[in-house]
Amino acid sequence: MTRPDPLRPAHTFRMARFVRATAGRVALALFRVRFLGVENVPVSGAILAGNHVSYGDPVLLWCGAPRRVHFMAKSELWRTGWLGWALDRLWAFPVVRGTPDREAIQTATALLSAGELVGIFPEGTRNRDGSAEAQQGVAFIAMRAGVPVVPVGIAGTDEIRPAGSRRVRFPRIVIAFGEPIDPAMFGSGGRRERVESMTAEVMRRIAAQLGEARAARQGS
Repeated sequence: MTRPDPLRPAHTFRMARFVRATAGRVALALFRVRFLGVENVPVSGAILAGNHVSYGDPVLLWCGAPRRVHFMAKSELWRTGWLGWALDRLWAFPVVRGTPDREAIQTATALLSAGELVGIFPEGTRNRDGSAEAQQGVAFIAMRAGVPVVPVGIAGTDEIRPAGSRRVRFPRIVIAFGEPIDPAMFGSGGRRERVESMTAEVMRRIAAQLGEARAARQGS
């Protein structure tokens, strides 16, 4: 089956716009989502890179980001026919994890070059205990496309469905956007060294935004 072009005009994403305007608003209200630092999201192309502990992370960020976000999601999700069909129409695109997926990199680069937002979780998978090693795709793509990375801290989603529980809860969620990280700041050394250096800075800044989100959640 031919996959829809993620760069097609915005008005053709009727399903995504409808879901975001209806179910998306309901989800944001149910979880009482509070956004901090929205002004840090550039008006043109940028990568949103955040921590990932729950399936609620991409959903709520997708629902409430100031502009539409094209999430890079694991290709396994497309193995379920109806889910793959829906993801194609909700601005997402697949990536084969554990490999240098050139098609996914090209898709992300094209979207960013067109001024779109691309959402990527650097750890590559949900990570509750902080043990997952950060992947370098975020920095590599940012440098390739020449766009900034916005670090995002998401607090509270780990309580939506705690480990070992079947019950879905509706905790208060805080999402904090940090100041953009310019790939031009990492100009010394070879490409590998620059990518490694930027990856470390991205993860450090995500941790800082997560701390800010947690503090705001406790104080509200």
